[in-house]
Amino acid sequence: MKFLYALLVLVPAALIMDFGGIGGHSAVFVVSALAMVPLAAILGRATEEVAVFTGPKIGGLLNATLGNAAELIITIIALREGLTEVVKASIAGSIIGNILVVLGFSILVGGLKHGTQTFDPRVAGANATMMALAVIALCIPAVFSLGGENIRPSEQDIERLSDGMAVVLIVLYALYLIFTLRGGDSSHKQEAHKASSMKLSLAIGLLAGSTIAIVVMSEVLVGAIAPTAESWGLTELFIGVMLIPLVGNIAEHFVAVQVAAANKMDLSLGIAVGSGLQIALFVTPVLVLAGWALGTPMTLVFNSYELMGLIAASLIAVLISVDGESHWLEGAQLLALYAILGMAFYFVP
Repeated sequence: MKFLYALLVLVPAALIMDFGGIGGHSAVFVVSALAMVPLAAILGRATEEVAVFTGPKIGGLLNATLGNAAELIITIIALREGLTEVVKASIAGSIIGNILVVLGFSILVGGLKHGTQTFDPRVAGANATMMALAVIALCIPAVFSLGGENIRPSEQDIERLSDGMAVVLIVLYALYLIFTLRGGDSSHKQEAHKASSMKLSLAIGLLAGSTIAIVVMSEVLVGAIAPTAESWGLTELFIGVMLIPLVGNIAEHFVAVQVAAANKMDLSLGIAVGSGLQIALFVTPVLVLAGWALGTPMTLVFNSYELMGLIAASLIAVLISVDGESHWLEGAQLLALYAILGMAFYFVP
């Protein structure tokens, strides 16, 4: 752990390289990516300590919210620049990445260390059902836009449909939060409180400070992705779906795996699946409404490749969540599906 904290020197180094134009885009990309590792370690430690006081539900929600703050800021900036297709690809990639990569690595590492792990099947089932519902909702505008010429809604009607769906999804997310948080974790809090190693105020301070630093590093990192990827001959779709979410969510990747290795699967699933849900039910609708406010309308019409990935990811998440148990092979299966999707997106021209 001390070695990870030593990597904090890379945070100012990445900023100096970025603002000073030192080393080129590839060097900035590598250094800023490595700088995210110690920040994610601090965020993970703070999340575990906050969860001691609040329980895994609120702890996971808090981590997912702070982890997605950077992504929301970055995508709003991209939307303001008129990059609506890149934003939609990033949304799809974030949901796919959280389910397949974050959850996959968490289950794999936790399973290899502890064997079969257990979690609350009611909460996991509710999360998986909500994810499936969110993906179905995101598919509807695309399906309607592909209708025959005589029955296909106009572009303006598709925009109105997207705006209306954005409001419904935000309301649904609010109801989901009420349902989740009213479940109660009082017994967990009383037991875990004895194991707390820092004050709640310090844990919250570390949580907020590391999140702000991750937001800054995310901007540097994502800014270096496009020129770096283009120099490697990668397409805009591949960059949006595979690279930006994978790197932008590095903090969540690290934290979810870290707590899974500590055999805290409820918290790990709360971070991984909860983050994907938040992207689908909150971040995406906010971006739709932000596009309307910025004069850059963004519809919820995803292309067929993105929809395929979303449907596949949500389906396997439901299958894994229903029994309340996980083992390392299930983690490997999630990662295998992500690798298959990655190869498919790579060959899309």
